[in-house]
Amino acid sequence: MIRIITRARLAQLEDEARTAREDARQSSGAANEAFGRHVRELYAATNRAERAEATTDEVGVVLAGAVRELSAAQQELLLKDIEIRRLREELERGPEDGATLTVLMHHGEPHTIYASRGDAYADTATHGAPAGARWQTCDERPASAFTWRCEAFIYNPASNGFRRAYPPVVKTLGGAA
Repeated sequence: MIRIITRARLAQLEDEARTAREDARQSSGAANEAFGRHVRELYAATNRAERAEATTDEVGVVLAGAVRELSAAQQELLLKDIEIRRLREELERGPEDGATLTVLMHHGEPHTIYASRGDAYADTATHGAPAGARWQTCDERPASAFTWRCEAFIYNPASNGFRRAYPPVVKTLGGAA
């Protein structure tokens, strides 16, 4: 079959082809713009996701540290609670016959009371006395003559109190009657 095309038909076809090319160009431009927007949105979403993941990792590290600190604090509280219970029981029992205390005296004045002489000696080191100092027995000099002095006291249930473990030596006066 042979088809005859007139000039008018050819002009119409050329016009339709031009219009189709222009529509295709516009559609292609719109598609490129839409693709560019989608790529930018994808990059922005990826960037937000990466930042969120990094923040999540940082929060995880901080949270893990906080959990460790909380665990340590709970352990410390538990140990302190146990110690408080032990001390309450000891306080409720009261002193036993023969229980000793050591009073650390500074220039004759009571400074601190300790459960043992070793604790008193250790404390004097924190106040400037040499840690390895040799302690001398107290003689007839007054207590104020000693910078640091330890006095031992023993619980006496008959008097419901403590008395000196080593009472001071009483000097006898010669010839008085």
